Amino acid sequence: MYPLTCVDGYKIPLREEVYVLDIIPLTSGPATISSDQKLSVFSPTNLSTGPQVNLVTHHGNITCAKAYDAGNAIVCTAGEDGSVSMWDLRRDPRQAEVARLTGWSLMAISCMKMMLRSTIDNRVPVLSLACSSAGFSVVVGTELRDHQASILVWDVRSTPTPKLHYKEVHSDDVTELNFHPSDHNILLSGSTDGLVNICDTRITDEDEVIIQTFNHGASIHHAAFLNDTEVFALSHDEKLALYDMAENHENGAATTDFGDMRNVLGCQYVANVFVKSNGAGAVIGAGAHEKEAFELIYLTKAQGWNLDRDNSVGLPGAHSSEIVRSFCFYDEAQMVFSAGEDGYIKAWRPNA
Repeated sequence: MYPLTCVDGYKIPLREEVYVLDIIPLTSGPATISSDQKLSVFSPTNLSTGPQVNLVTHHGNITCAKAYDAGNAIVCTAGEDGSVSMWDLRRDPRQAEVARLTGWSLMAISCMKMMLRSTIDNRVPVLSLACSSAGFSVVVGTELRDHQASILVWDVRSTPTPKLHYKEVHSDDVTELNFHPSDHNILLSGSTDGLVNICDTRITDEDEVIIQTFNHGASIHHAAFLNDTEVFALSHDEKLALYDMAENHENGAATTDFGDMRNVLGCQYVANVFVKSNGAGAVIGAGAHEKEAFELIYLTKAQGWNLDRDNSVGLPGAHSSEIVRSFCFYDEAQMVFSAGEDGYIKAWRPNA
């Protein structure tokens, strides 16, 4: 294992316990959401001075965030009150919220082209979010309420109401949503019902919209595309498996089943799995809070998918005994950022 050095950090300065819930990697630097209901943006080279932008969100409790346009610093956030907001982080903070989805009718907050205001019925909590600027789409997944968990899709250019509302894709909470890396019509969804579904959002008929189903057999924590045909699924009980949409794998069985990663890696939890932007596999972030350790393990593909433990990267001390909620990496800058339940965002890099 190659250890990185913590070179910078920032702790949210509040007396009460605050978690940093997630990191959203933007081209300009990392953004975070935190349990004090803030959306913050940091300079990648100077975390310790605090956020460059610090916005209060209004979702009851914020649950998720995704970049709509990472290059132009446009981010969507969502939460327990069923609302979704779109933020342009380049704007004056008083005008940064350029869209808010809180009613079924379309109402502009300002004169920007992509603004909408909509509602998720009966204020059902939003648990997952996906965005595609190429497809002009914002998608949310909801908690199970009255025997129904919904996936709603908006076209942010013109549609006054969600253009699609799927009610039967999953039978329990929709915990994960991600678009296909090269086809913005194809959407991956994961749920506590144990299924990962691949949907074609050009299809309005709910009986036909699912084009592939993978039964992971355990509640889905994270799932996403690894490439054009392969996906990973990680359960809340830390079981990791890979699946393939290709025609020669139509039975939907796992092509690689790593099993319980706590046993495989000697960790206590897996924070997430992120695909490398250059297409060279993925990175698994695994932690052991009792050991104050966090490790980045490469998931590589040659003949098959393998864990490259020999070239793993360690974050010594991590976030002390607290869980690391999220991480991201900027390969060109040789920097890793981590965020945890200790209220810190930290920057790591190799020794000079």
